[in-house]
This record gives sequence, structure tokens and C-alpha cells, in this order.
Amino acid sequence: MEDVAVVGVDLAKSVFQVHGIDAQGQVVVRRRLSRLKLLAFFERLPRCLVGMETCASANYWARELMGLGHQVRLMPPQYVKPYVKRSKNDASDAEAICEAVTRPTMRFVGVKSSEQQSVLVLHRTRLVLTRQRTQIGNAIRAHLAEFGIVAPVGRLGFDRLVTVIADEDDERVPALARACLAMLVEQQSSGAVAHARDRSSDPHA
Repeated sequence: MEDVAVVGVDLAKSVFQVHGIDAQGQVVVRRRLSRLKLLAFFERLPRCLVGMETCASANYWARELMGLGHQVRLMPPQYVKPYVKRSKNDASDAEAICEAVTRPTMRFVGVKSSEQQSVLVLHRTRLVLTRQRTQIGNAIRAHLAEFGIVAPVGRLGFDRLVTVIADEDDERVPALARACLAMLVEQQSSGAVAHARDRSSDPHA
């Protein structure tokens, strides 16, 4: 494998496909590797150009391979797709990645550091929590409306509904429905606390 100049890696959860060529474009390696053996494989390779598609775990593996001295380039999958020559499978995908990474007109995506990835996780977590809060709030309003209980749109109106749910003497809400709605209120409150915590820890907030 001393002649390997470019390697395409088709990433997966547990089994990875690699396709390597030499400086003349001749195929010198085709191999399936388990997750545990991927780094050991690249440790034995001469330092070379490595191409991968942007997907879950791509930034992690890029950082690991760069730590071994390899030059890593990430590419959007839609830019790699035209280079797939045969029926789509792991081997043909790795081959397409290997070819695409050498193209002078290819557009690459920068590898994110752990710190940059952490900020991205923060923003995406906030987005998920915001969506969940909205969904739960809409569900609570819809369920109470089935018992003839409505309130104005907005925080004050929602707080009125929460008060109704907490009032066990309010006979408009059956006990079973009240217990379920109380769980939704608790879930929404937990999401609100987590959302506020995320905002306080965001360096860009």
C-alpha cells in the first residue's frame, strides 16, 4: 500500500468501504473495514489525500485522519453522485468519492473542530426544544378545547390553561385527561428550562 495516493471512504455506522488509487490512477486497494480497524488501516498508509462525503460522523473521522497526517476533504453527497459509475453500493460509492475528491472543480466543505461542532449541537438542540415546546403547547390547547376550555393565544392565555389543569376542583376536566395534560405541562416546563439554560451557555447569544 506504499503507492496509495488518494483514498475514498464510504462512511457507515459499523462497516466502512475504502477505495484507493496510486498517483497514476490505478486501483491499489479495495477493502471493507470495521469501525475498530479504520484508524489502524490509515496509520499504516503513507500520508495521502482522503475524500469523504458530509454525513453523520464525517467531521469526527476527518479530524481523526488529519491527526494522523492525512489531507482530508469533505464533499456534499449531491456533488459526488454524478461520479457513481455502476449500480449504487458501498464499493461503487467509495470509488466515486475517490474520483470526485481529485476533481479541480469540486466544492469542498470545511472540517469542523470539536468547538465548532459543539456550537452547532447547541443551536440544533435549541431548535428541537423550541419545536417540542410549540408542539406540546398546541396539543394542550387542542385537548382542552375538546372540553370546551379555550384561552387567548400567547403566554398569558397558555398560563390560564395551565391553571385549569392544576385545579383538581375544576370538574370540566376529567381526572384521566387532567393527569395526561399535567404530564405535558411538566414536559413543556422542562423543555423551557433546558432552552433557557442553552441560551445562557451560548457564547453567540
